Amino acid sequence: MSYLEKLLEGVEVEWKTVDTLFYIKNGYTPSKKKKEFWTNGTIPWFRMEDIRINGRILRDSIQHISSSAVRGNLIPAYSLIMSTTATLGEHALILEPFLTNQQITSFSLKEPYKGKLNIKFLFYYFFHFGEWCTNNANKNGSLAIIGVNKLKKYKIPIPCPNNPEK
Repeated sequence: MSYLEKLLEGVEVEWKTVDTLFYIKNGYTPSKKKKEFWTNGTIPWFRMEDIRINGRILRDSIQHISSSAVRGNLIPAYSLIMSTTATLGEHALILEPFLTNQQITSFSLKEPYKGKLNIKFLFYYFFHFGEWCTNNANKNGSLAIIGVNKLKKYKIPIPCPNNPEK
């Protein structure tokens, strides 16, 4: 029995796939040729360097982009990010609206789960998810990548609040 199975033994949980719980979005890099994208930017733009230098719970990034560089919507505050290319499984909780580069995938709770699931629980559970990503990635030489379709299949145990004694 795995550590997780032992921990959850006798506990009522419901296993939910990642794509049931989260909106999943890959990041991008705005064109470096367009100076207006990178001048006087106020929008946090996260990369692996942010996690390596500033930790796993972040309010701001090292680099910022301008609103003219944004395609679509910002990723909402209290979302998780995870590296899904090269350095797999490194993750962080972001406390402000943001964007990421293409090495990072973001996970934002879907409406039915906002206020019902503790994002800190999910943040800690992402340590296990990160290990799973490393073990299940497509590897080509020294480069490892895990795609969104594979990420969507991962299941997270969600404690059932209907029986607080469990």
